[in-house]
Amino acid sequence: MQTQQDSPAWLIQTWAAFVISTSMTTAGIVNLPVDNWVKGFMGMGLAFSVGSTFTLAKTTRDLYEAKKLTARIDEAKVEKLLSQHDPLNLK
Repeated sequence: MQTQQDSPAWLIQTWAAFVISTSMTTAGIVNLPVDNWVKGFMGMGLAFSVGSTFTLAKTTRDLYEAKKLTARIDEAKVEKLLSQHDPLNLK
């Protein structure tokens, strides 16, 4: 089984987008003309959103990989049954 390899350009683009978007949102929150408690609330919302996004992505990936493994196990069972089946066996 071959594992999927992401290109270095994709990895750089992904991390750059994450860092830039998080930094710009943080800068926007810091520079809002509101009280500090509002900024704190929005900062906590940003932190929670980022954390839950990572958790969702990991959970989705884990479910996908588990389904692939289950499918491979089922395929191996079918292949074993087919290899043991002899249609000319007249016993």
